[in-house]
Formats: sequence, structure tokens, C-alpha cells
Amino acid sequence: MKLKTSIILCSLITATSAPAIANPVWDLYAGVFVGAGGQTVFIDDKDETNSAQSFGAMFGLDLPVFRIEAEYNYINESDSHANLAMLNAYFKMTSTVVKPYFGLGVGAMFNGENDKTHIDLDTSAAYQGMLGVTFSVPALPFKFDVEGRALYIPDIAKVGDDKPDLLHYDARIKIRYVF
Repeated sequence: MKLKTSIILCSLITATSAPAIANPVWDLYAGVFVGAGGQTVFIDDKDETNSAQSFGAMFGLDLPVFRIEAEYNYINESDSHANLAMLNAYFKMTSTVVKPYFGLGVGAMFNGENDKTHIDLDTSAAYQGMLGVTFSVPALPFKFDVEGRALYIPDIAKVGDDKPDLLHYDARIKIRYVF
């Protein structure tokens, strides 16, 4: 009789206390990034490539195998600069400390200008693909991402009869704070 009571009591304690100490399945995060790479403008068989940088911030939701985030980008090249707003989706491989991932993003470029020609860049759709690795720091609320990114923006301006396209590619380092 005492054995049955002990088993029932242990089962009740385990069933009621386990959910109280369980971690949530998702993490809310905010972060910043810096990137360096290149930028090519495709216009009428006169492709122009220069070095470029990117800076920005992001806010997102991290699930076990999926991550979504809203991202602000400022891309800067020697002759032009632009702002971008992106919505990204990442697919992660499950592992403990190092997590490889790939992602896709869609958004818009706005408020850009070519400093050399003083041509305002049109508001245009933007698309990006990312490939990277996340490093988790045990016992700290920080995650570090190292990623490569390619950003494509069609029809960035009207130059005569042409509408040039832009390809921005860079390597990034991201720091995310998990709330």
C-alpha cells in the first residue's frame, strides 16, 4: 500500500513541476550586424563593381528549426547608398553549439542616392539569400552569426532608357541578444 501511494505521489509531483521549469520553445531576439563585400550595378553592358559595406539591425523570433526576422539594412558603396527593409526566413540544422543555416529574404529598397550622379534611386523590391553558421554561447544570452549574403535589387533607377539592376554581396558578422 505504501508503494502505490509513493508512486502516485511521485507521479503527481513530476507532472506538476516539470512544466514550471521547462524552457520556452522559442526565443525573441534583437541584434546588429556589419558586413563587407562588393556591389555590382548592371547597366547597358557597362557593369560597374566596387567594394561596399552594410550595417543594420534586426528583430526576430527563433524557433527550433526555423527563424524569422525583420531587418533594416544600410548599404554603402563609394558612389551610392540606400536603405532597405527586409523580412527574412531562416532554416536551421539542429545541433548543440554550432548551427548551420540558410535563408531567404524579401523586402524593399527605399531612400537611396547615387552620390556621383546625384540620381535618386527608385523604391524597388529586393531579394536576398543567406548561408551561414550560428555560434551559441553557453550560459549567456548572446548568439553570433557568420554569414554570406547576396542581395538583388532590379530596376534601381531610370537612367536614360535603361533601368539598371544591383547585386550586393557581402560577408557579415551578426550579434544577437536573446531576451
